Amino acid sequence: MTTEEFHRWEARFAHPDYVFGTEPNAFLASCEGLLPDGGKALAIADGEGRNGVFLAECGLDVLSVDFSPSAQAKARALAASRGVALDTRTADILHWDWPQAEYDVVAAIFFQFCGPEGRDAIFAGIRRALKPGGLLILEGYRPEQIANGTGGPKAPENMYTRALLEQAFGDFTDLEITEHDTHVDEGHGHVGMSALIDLVGRKPA
Repeated sequence: MTTEEFHRWEARFAHPDYVFGTEPNAFLASCEGLLPDGGKALAIADGEGRNGVFLAECGLDVLSVDFSPSAQAKARALAASRGVALDTRTADILHWDWPQAEYDVVAAIFFQFCGPEGRDAIFAGIRRALKPGGLLILEGYRPEQIANGTGGPKAPENMYTRALLEQAFGDFTDLEITEHDTHVDEGHGHVGMSALIDLVGRKPA
């Protein structure tokens, strides 16, 4: 994460409003039935905590990781307001020492701030962090999103395609990858018709 990028997000998250709202990402919420009854979950690039708090509300022991101290302060406040425990860690996932086979669930929602090299490192970290049989829930934008202009990066190389995700996670079991165009309404940061791609699958045993 560059210094410029850090300051841009810090300024954005320092605003008292929740940029992406306080409700969980719709795709993550739709996967509630797949979540284990207990265990540990990792929410990467979790911003102001809406997704980590949701996972905690589902009974999981959650670590919410983000590089923005301002965002993490809001995540802790959100967790307190919802009456759940949320462990937060300020870290840049591009340079984080990912744990080994520690998490039953990894939620990876809209973290497309880096190009292919950084993305490959994060994907490798996700694989490392998941326990065998652990559940990955991932959502991001497809290249068509740039024309929509309703959120996400401006760089096409940061976007996901089916082929890219199949290459990264094609050996996962119960794998489902879905491409769709959907109207998103998540705070004021993600609003409007969006070109999305969703992945759910389990790390091979």
